[in-house]
Amino acid sequence: MLNAPVFNITSINSTDGLMSAALTINADSEIFNGHFPDQPVVPGASMVQVVKDVLEKKLGKTLQLKIANNLKFLSLINPQETTALHLQLNYTTEDDQIKVNGDLIAGDVVYFKFQGVFVQKI
Repeated sequence: MLNAPVFNITSINSTDGLMSAALTINADSEIFNGHFPDQPVVPGASMVQVVKDVLEKKLGKTLQLKIANNLKFLSLINPQETTALHLQLNYTTEDDQIKVNGDLIAGDVVYFKFQGVFVQKI
């Protein structure tokens, strides 16, 4: 486990089936010591993790990723250049599954697209 997370969730707004989270990047996170020294890039796994973290925080449930239907990493995120992002999620709940589509963006740049299914961890 990291001592300092890659993303800090600064706010989450939601309405039925929609969430928007404001995020900042912790450029001092130790993960950037190895990913990659002198050329830091936010790992794809951290982008998937922040989707889960935002859902858990707003829904008040501990979740587990069941299916990652479609993950698209469209642009590299340099934490020294991009410090604030927004995560936009659309979700539906069916048969104890939370189906999610989301985008991680900053300005006009889409960095990551997510489509997947979470279930409540027992």
